[in-house]
Amino acid sequence: MRHSTSLVWRTAAPDDAEAVARLHADSWRRLYRGAYADAFLDGDVVADRLAVWSARLAAPAGSVTVLAEDGPDLAGFVHVVLDEGGRWGSLVDNLHVTASRHRGGIGAELMARAAQAVLAQAATPTMYLWVLAQNTAAQGFYRAVGGVPVERGLVAPPGGVPQRLHGAPAKLRFSWPDAAPLAARLDAPPC
Repeated sequence: MRHSTSLVWRTAAPDDAEAVARLHADSWRRLYRGAYADAFLDGDVVADRLAVWSARLAAPAGSVTVLAEDGPDLAGFVHVVLDEGGRWGSLVDNLHVTASRHRGGIGAELMARAAQAVLAQAATPTMYLWVLAQNTAAQGFYRAVGGVPVERGLVAPPGGVPQRLHGAPAKLRFSWPDAAPLAARLDAPPC
C-alpha cells in the first residue's frame, strides 16, 4: 500500500464535526446526483450533515471515526459502527476523500485503518458497507481492497425523509468476511 507521508492520521473528536460534515456534503453533491433529490443536495445539506456528525462525534461509543489530515485540511475520513450488522459484522458507514486527493492511496489506507479498528474493538472480524449501485467507481475500489458484493437493496432516504430521494435508487452490500487481510496492508499502528 502506498502511504502518504504528509498526512496525519487520528481519531476524530467532537470539534471535527464541521470539517467532516463539509467533506461529507461535498461528496454527496458530487457523487449522489440522480439518487438523492437535487433540491436536497442543492439545499443546506451541510447543516443536515453537521447535525449528524455533531451527534456522532459527541457520543462515539460503539463507533470509530478516523481522519486523514494534510496540515489544517481534512483529506478524508472513515466511520465504522462496530458490531452493527449481526452476521455481517461492523458497518463502514462512511468513507469520503476530498475530490482532489482521489486515487492517491488515502481511501485504501482509511479502509485498512477501519479494518484495524474492527479487529481491535469488534466482537467479530467481519465488516461490510453499502454503496450506491450507480457508483461504479467506488465499487471498483471496494473490489480492489478485497470487498465482495453480496446483495442488492434499496437506499433509505437521508434522515428518513422520502422527498430527499430521486426515485428508488439501489445499493449494493460489499462484505469482508475477515478484515485481517485488509488490516495487514497497513504497517502503521492503529489510531
